[in-house]
Amino acid sequence: MDNTGVQAPEAGFTLLPAIDVREGRVVRLRQGDYASETRYPVEPLEAARAYATAGAGWLHLVDLDAARAGGYTLKPLLAELKATTALQVQTGGGVRDESGLRAIFDAGADRVVIGSLAVREPEMIAGWLADFGPERITVALDARQASDGRWLLPTAGWTRDSGVELEPLLRHYMDAGLRHLLCTDIAKDGMLAGPNLGLYRQLHAIAPDVLLQASGGIRDVADVRAARDAGCAAAVLGKALLDGRLDLVGALAEERAPC
Repeated sequence: MDNTGVQAPEAGFTLLPAIDVREGRVVRLRQGDYASETRYPVEPLEAARAYATAGAGWLHLVDLDAARAGGYTLKPLLAELKATTALQVQTGGGVRDESGLRAIFDAGADRVVIGSLAVREPEMIAGWLADFGPERITVALDARQASDGRWLLPTAGWTRDSGVELEPLLRHYMDAGLRHLLCTDIAKDGMLAGPNLGLYRQLHAIAPDVLLQASGGIRDVADVRAARDAGCAAAVLGKALLDGRLDLVGALAEERAPC
């Protein structure tokens, strides 16, 4: 149990169906490009309830409007999700300060994802890990590989270059007690080309005690299994579920499969 009274989960593998919301609609972007959007004819609450009915225990909920402009907009949806389903919700987008973080917790979030701010203000986020407990915060270090091989961390919904490198910042958060890390290879996002297993093996080798969440490119159960074998403790499932390529019930069997 951490210093907030939240019970730490047992080690295992977790699948998090994802719902990305823009202008109130379920959407998916290609490689984080807001100009390359696919909209789906399902309401966010309806999609979440379907995932819960299929047996999901967690939902990954992203506010794409807030990720670019700030100001989390999904508090009513989050509150309704928590009131009407048994889902635990990991959610983020647009957190700019502690009051914004607290507001999302107050709306019912089980974990809040911190992305751009984690790149820009690492000392502040290290303080939040201490104050709120490492089980309540997921640090999202979503990366784009430069021509020289370095992994760099864009911000503002992946629209701005920060110049910050992945590995040194990860080591900073390891020292701060990081428990949950979400990492997307942006080139894989929304492409259904398979996850970047090499990146996840590298991150697991650097931070074996951090629970690593794979995100981007997962197509099928074989990709889910491969992410688990690469050292990931969780996988975020997005476009493949919405397109009907991946059966969630079958994928959830991997949560219970022996390592």
